[in-house]
Amino acid sequence: MLPLLRSLSLRQLLTLPYVLVVLAVTLVIGGLSYNAGRHAVDELSGQLLRETTARIAAATKTHIAGAKGVLEAAFPAGVQPPADWDADDIAALRERFWIATSIHRNPHNYAYYGDQQGRFFGLMRHADDSAELRLRPSGQGVRELHAFNGIHGALGPAQPETRVFEPRERPWYQLGLQAASNTWSPIYIDFRSQELVTTFVRRVSVGDAPATGVVATDLPLQRISEFLQQLELTPNALAMVVEPDGQIIGMSAGEPVQRDASGQYTRVHAERAGNALAADAFRSVRAFIGKDSEPRTAAFRNEQGQTIQVGYTHLRDEAGLNWWVVVAVPRADFMGDIERSAWRSLVLSLLAALAAIGVGWVVLRVVGRMLGQFIESAQLVGEGRPSPPLPVSRQDELGVLARSLSDMQVKLQTDTLTGLLNRDTFMRGLKDRFQRHASGSHPQPFAVLFIDINRFKAINDTLGHAVGDAVIREMAERLRTHVRMQDRVGRYAGDEFVVLLDQIRDPADAETVRHNLEQLLRQPLQSVLLLDPALAAMGATVGAGVCPTDATEIGDLLTFADGDMYRRKPGAAAGDSSG
Repeated sequence: MLPLLRSLSLRQLLTLPYVLVVLAVTLVIGGLSYNAGRHAVDELSGQLLRETTARIAAATKTHIAGAKGVLEAAFPAGVQPPADWDADDIAALRERFWIATSIHRNPHNYAYYGDQQGRFFGLMRHADDSAELRLRPSGQGVRELHAFNGIHGALGPAQPETRVFEPRERPWYQLGLQAASNTWSPIYIDFRSQELVTTFVRRVSVGDAPATGVVATDLPLQRISEFLQQLELTPNALAMVVEPDGQIIGMSAGEPVQRDASGQYTRVHAERAGNALAADAFRSVRAFIGKDSEPRTAAFRNEQGQTIQVGYTHLRDEAGLNWWVVVAVPRADFMGDIERSAWRSLVLSLLAALAAIGVGWVVLRVVGRMLGQFIESAQLVGEGRPSPPLPVSRQDELGVLARSLSDMQVKLQTDTLTGLLNRDTFMRGLKDRFQRHASGSHPQPFAVLFIDINRFKAINDTLGHAVGDAVIREMAERLRTHVRMQDRVGRYAGDEFVVLLDQIRDPADAETVRHNLEQLLRQPLQSVLLLDPALAAMGATVGAGVCPTDATEIGDLLTFADGDMYRRKPGAAAGDSSG
């Protein structure tokens, strides 16, 4: 060792320790930067997992939400069941069941009723104006099927079924008689479509009298899988809705029903789906999940040593619904670019330290600054606030990661049809505005405008949904281009929009903007003008609510603006509140 030291020049003796120190510092900084990047990605990916899980849960709740309304419309509380099943009784049932299946025709297009005498009434909607009536008015023999058009259209010739349908022997009927209130049936495979279905049932009785029968509606579950398969997930991710016993209801990769060796259709269990990620995710969530319905995240290692991140939530309701929503993503999907970038940065830093220490420090500072931006972005997104732009112009792996994170954030915050803020993002912004008003940091009044397109259903019914989508986009563009930079515009639901006027002087300002927007939206719609000039001039109705004049809570302000809109709607005085 000593001969080696004696052979070195003074410059070498001074330089070598410095280079070694810089290399050591470079390694330490590289490791810290990598850990900071991993922490930032973990935080942001956790937020994205929670938002994706919440989005799936919200879509699933929307899918099942109409069932209660169907039963209430078909058999409102206190309505006497049919006694004689004569022409008047059947006409009354037909009218109510037509209305019931109009509420959420897709997917609730079938409502039916069976009574203690074995009589049966069912109405299956095939389209807006066509349906099939299924009758067993005597309580004996086979059912008769009648095709008809329109709520009061003439019934077609009776088509008798080949098999006797006895409603009192059906599982849904027995379940309805035993249940004290609205109840979901166990999920089963429909023998016609070979798809998963669950039935929503309720016994029919008046007062304390014994039950006279059971009313029910079917809920096909195929749309849950279709929704999951359309989600934009990472390449190796998996999303599924599953029952606590592991039976799959819907999944993003594969089908929840399969055919066994004997040709019979059977349900798929998460642990036997032929998908290792599905099995691992179900086993992990079974250990984590509780009774609360808040989206949660966790991580586990599979048998291959991979770290898997999962987001999950519990779907429950008072009618016995008990489902889990699970999203599983290998951490490598999030960390791949960071890990490759870290190794490259480390090698480049080592070479730069040997050749030019200063260049190495510049590179590390750049990388550290970018990772700091990722951390800041993750924290802001986690708080529900918009993050500053990420360095998406870079062409390396960090740029790819920045673009991926930015794209995912935009997709989670915007409405895909209009490009406006989606409902969740708008509501977070409104909540933030209320907090700033309450804290005194921004005490100026502000307003919410609630906008609903007039006669929008007529456009969808007569010109089709493609034209309806074009109308929504045209209205959205008008709103976007005629509000101030500081104001926020969002799509609330369907043909409804909301605008946050961030700062006004008084309620008169809100009324002026409301009136001006209403006049703007009354200008003829270019997307409809050549197809139907009358519908092109339908316009929209705008309601306004001002904080603190009209309300000081989010829900109250939205309700006030919504009510103001309906009071102003054409025909409101006559009780017409259709959009």
